[in-house]
Parts: sequence; structure tokens; C-alpha cells
Amino acid sequence: MRTDLFDFDLPEELIALRPVHPRDAARLLVVTPGADAGQADKGVRDLPALLSPGDALVFNDTRVIPAALKGQRVRGESAVQVSLTLIERLDGRRWQALARPAKRLESGDRIRLGGGLLDATVEGRGAEGSVTLRFDLEGEALHDAIETQGAMPLPPYIAGKRAPDDQDRVDYQTTFAREEGAVAAPTAGLHFTPGLIEALAGRGIASHFITLHVGAGTFLPVRGDDTQEHTMHAEYGVISPQTATALNAVKARGNAVVAVGTTSLRLLESAADEGGAMQPFCGDTDIFITPGYRFRFVDRLLTNFHLPRSTLFMLVAAFSGLDTMKRAYAHAIAQRYRFYSYGDACLLSPEAPG
Repeated sequence: MRTDLFDFDLPEELIALRPVHPRDAARLLVVTPGADAGQADKGVRDLPALLSPGDALVFNDTRVIPAALKGQRVRGESAVQVSLTLIERLDGRRWQALARPAKRLESGDRIRLGGGLLDATVEGRGAEGSVTLRFDLEGEALHDAIETQGAMPLPPYIAGKRAPDDQDRVDYQTTFAREEGAVAAPTAGLHFTPGLIEALAGRGIASHFITLHVGAGTFLPVRGDDTQEHTMHAEYGVISPQTATALNAVKARGNAVVAVGTTSLRLLESAADEGGAMQPFCGDTDIFITPGYRFRFVDRLLTNFHLPRSTLFMLVAAFSGLDTMKRAYAHAIAQRYRFYSYGDACLLSPEAPG
């Protein structure tokens, strides 16, 4: 499909630079496709009443690492400021990272980070600004130094307007994060408080947890004129046998599986077989969902508002229909909803099969 079909105009002032507090005070747009198409303005706290007893929410419990680092490239007597975002641990000492400016780095360059506490050597350069770093530290010592010296890797549309700070270490992490490995937050999950999850349980709505380590590729724009020209970065995910069995039971009794976030949806759809049964999963997925995709498992989706021309807006257009989502986003803009990672949310139902 043409990439420009997924474009829309968004006023810059609607891009949220901070989340609302408390987390579940965010607004929620309920979107219904089909003959009864429309939108309803609600709040995240209304979610228990918007779902049915027996339904199940599926959360991504990945934990964001403080992967943003600033330092200097040191080469002889010259030094150049560089910014790094760690994106994949290769072994106990080596990481793949995105570098800015990557063109100023060469194999053998030394990078001074954390005032000399986290120095590294560039081993090589890859595509799209990636570099391989070999740190002087290794193992637990390297982990602890990254935790101390790194900052939260805020999305470019926030980081370009303000620097990350200590508050982001709280705000850009879900309250249930436990499996370390993401360099971007599963942002739909940021709206949930322990109290909201307890209220959902009180209505008979279960919470299940899967893991997809969100990578920096989630922010890469679709540069080609056609969606077929875009390649998704692979991300590592896990669904336990126990969780797969529990979710299949939800479907068997006729209740809805509600994915909290596009990352949860992508992993669930990767793990579902052709017959629509959930299978245990452990490995990488690079699934790219665009209109025309046949959803196998997910019944509803709770997600934030996404960038124009992004793979995430393409996914929600595939789920609820492109025309439906364009109308919903136009409504959200008119009603001054807050967009992107720290913004408000929408609850989507699927488009009826054509």
C-alpha cells in the first residue's frame, strides 16, 4: 500500500512531553468500526466498565533499560560529542548501539562515557547509524554502570524537545515491568496503576503477562513510497506455556482477549497458529501488520495515538480500518487528545471481515 495513505496532519502542541498524573487519569477514546461506527470520549479509569467479566488483558512486562548515553569520541588530540542508544546486548562486554553522529565514528575509536567510568571501543559500523561497541567493563559491572550512567531512551519526538531526567525513570516504565531488555517502553501499559488492575480483577477481568523487548526500530519511519519496501527490526519475545493455555481458555469460552499495546498484539499474533490457537513462544519476531492482514487471536486493542506514516498507525488501520482510524484521529485532534508515548489512549474494536 502507498505510504501516503497513512499520513495526517497533527498540531505539534498535541505531542505530550510529560504524562498525566496519576497514570490512569489519561483520556480514553473508544472507537467502534462498522455500521455503528463512532467514537466515545471516556477515561482510562472507565476501562473496567467497558470490558466484560471473563475478558482478559494481555500486558507486555518488558523493562526499559536506561540505554541513552552521552560521551565523547576521543581520537588523538581531538574530541567530538556523541550520543548513543544501546539497542542489543551481544555478549557480556559488547553492545550494538545507534550513534549520533555515526559518520564521525570509525573502528578503533575510543568513546569516553560517564566521565571515564563506562569507556568503550568502536569495533565496527553497521547500517542506519548503528555501531558495535566493546566496553572496558563486562558482566554485572557493566550492567551496573549502564544503570547508573544511562538515561531513559525517550522517543525522538520527546528527546528532541527536552532532555530525559530522573522523573522519566519512573514515568517511562510500567508499574509491572520486570523482564529487563527493552530500549522503548510499551507505552499503552504506562496508563495502568495497581489500583486499576485491582478494579479490573474485581470485575472478573484477568491480567496476563507476556514479554516483548521493544527495540529502537519501533521509532524508525517508513521511508519508502510503499509499505512493502519497509523491513521491521526483529524483537525478542516470550509467551509461557501457562499463559498460552490460559488465553486459549479465554477464547474457548467466548470472551475477548484485549492486547494492551501494539507490542503485545504483535507478539500474540506471531505466536497464534493458522487455526487461531495460541502457542508458547520464545524467539524473535519481525511481524509487520498492515491493512489486509487477517488477525488470528486478538479481539480488542488498547493503544496510544501514533505517528503519521508509522508502522504503528498502519497496524491500528489494519485492525479497525483505515477510514475508521482517520476519523478517530480527526476526532482526537479536534478534542485535543494528547498524542504519542506520554499521551492518551484509545480502545479499538476490529473491523468486520469484508
